[in-house]
Formats: sequence, C-alpha cells, structure tokens
Amino acid sequence: MLNVDKLHGIHAILYALFDGNEALDRKAMRRQTEICIAAGVHGLAALGLATEVSKLSEAERFTVMDWLGEDRSQAIPLCFTIYGSSVAEQARQIRHAEKAGADWVILQPPMVGAYGAREYIDFFIRVANATSLPVGIQNAPAFLGRSLTIADMIELNRHAPNVSIIKGEGPVVDIANLIAATENKFAVLNGRAGLEFTDNLRAGCRGLILAPDLIDYAVKLYNAHQFSGDDVADELYRKILPAIVFTMQGVENLICYGKRLFAARAGLPVFDRAPAMRPTATGDAMVKNFVRDLGTF
Repeated sequence: MLNVDKLHGIHAILYALFDGNEALDRKAMRRQTEICIAAGVHGLAALGLATEVSKLSEAERFTVMDWLGEDRSQAIPLCFTIYGSSVAEQARQIRHAEKAGADWVILQPPMVGAYGAREYIDFFIRVANATSLPVGIQNAPAFLGRSLTIADMIELNRHAPNVSIIKGEGPVVDIANLIAATENKFAVLNGRAGLEFTDNLRAGCRGLILAPDLIDYAVKLYNAHQFSGDDVADELYRKILPAIVFTMQGVENLICYGKRLFAARAGLPVFDRAPAMRPTATGDAMVKNFVRDLGTF
C-alpha cells in the first residue's frame, strides 16, 4: 500500500500515442514509458487530460492500464486517472486499475451536467469507498469546469479518509493557500506543464504531475531543488520555461504541440485521433527550435 506521506517528486502522465489508423500504438506507448523511467521519474500515471482520456473507449482505458502495469518499474508508484459519468463506471475502472497494479488513483468529476458541490462530494465519497487505495481529486476548474472549495475537500476527507491527495491545476498563489488552509491533510501535486515550477515546490507542493515532453529536465530540476539549492533549480527552470509556455496554452495545445515535442525528442512519429487540433507551419518550426535547444532523449 502506498504511503501517501512519502508521495513526492515528478510523476509522468503519459500521452496517448496513436498509429496511422488512429489506434493506440503499443510499441510507442512502451517506448514512452521507458523514456520516463530512464529519466528517473518518481511515479507514472495515465488517463488524464494529456492522455486524451475522453477520446478513449472504456476498453482502451483498460488497455492503457494493462500496458503501463506491464511496462513500469515496480519500484515507482503507478497512478491512473478515473474518468466516468457514473459511480458504477468509475468504480468499475478502479477495479481494473487495482488489477493492473495501481498504487493510487485520481478521480475526475463526472463530465455530465453541472451540479452543486454537495452532489460532487457525495459522488466522490461513494467512489472512494469502492477502494482501499489512496485517492486523489483532480481540482482543475479551468480545464474541467468543475471544482470543490477547500472546505468541500476537508469534508470529503472526513467522510472518505483515503481521499488524501489533491491534483491541482492552478496558480501557485492558489496552491499555497490550499496547502496552508488544509493543514497538511492532503498531499498536493500541481500540473500546468510545470508553470511556476520552483515556486510550487517552495510553496509546499510534494511535486508535479507532468506530460513527458520535458520529463528529463523536470526530474533534474526537482532533484536540484532537493539537493543542490534553488539557484541551480531556478537556472534549469529558466532554460525550459519558453517550451513550457509554448505548450501550456490550453489542453488541446498541449496535446498538439507537447506531444509533438515529446515525439520529436523521442524519435517517434505523431498521428492524431480526430477530432484534433492540427499543427501549423509556425508551430512545427517552434517544435524544431525547442528540440535543437533541448536535445533528444
């Protein structure tokens, strides 16, 4: 069982890599996992927004779980985001995640309708009670259009104590307030492709969950913050910040250009599953410039 008190570091959330027929590409997905492990990530994850989870059928989500369970190193935690429109659907996916070797899960609010906080709290309690695994909540109002307040999260934890992790997607000032107000009841990890990276760590974030286009630099940056001091970490952050800003202009932009940045650095082709944001000549040129500056894996 994962010890949440020890959850930390850089967790890679995988892209969905497709072949020319828009099917999941087994070989490319394995290569992505191998690159993340070689970079020294502290955890692996899949089926979040970067994995284009809403484009995947439930059977494909189960396939991604199985593949990552097969390919990951047993030494690092494995997490799956749970996407579903009902308690039964999310509970069913958690059961498969457990079979695939998940150490923890992240729940997304159901993407149907728009309801008050009480409805989401009760929903999450029922899903969390379906597992003994540690549970995180993805609180990303800018991307999901739904979120819980700090008071809501504390109430949720009171009724479902295994809800002990928050996957944030917000500015560091909001994350710092969340950490202070919840009095360390939750392990908080941020995302947003690494924007405000070092400030997130200084604010008390345990780490970040990031797509793998800059995963090697992200691990080096986190380790520098831990062991070499903020000057080294800040210098690394300045080096990758232009690429972070380029990719993190929205979820669709991240999937279009972040995935292409990863693929170019990994020596892999990119195929989109329609509907998709398509790259422009300017965007492709910028990806090439970043690869020239940052190098390949």
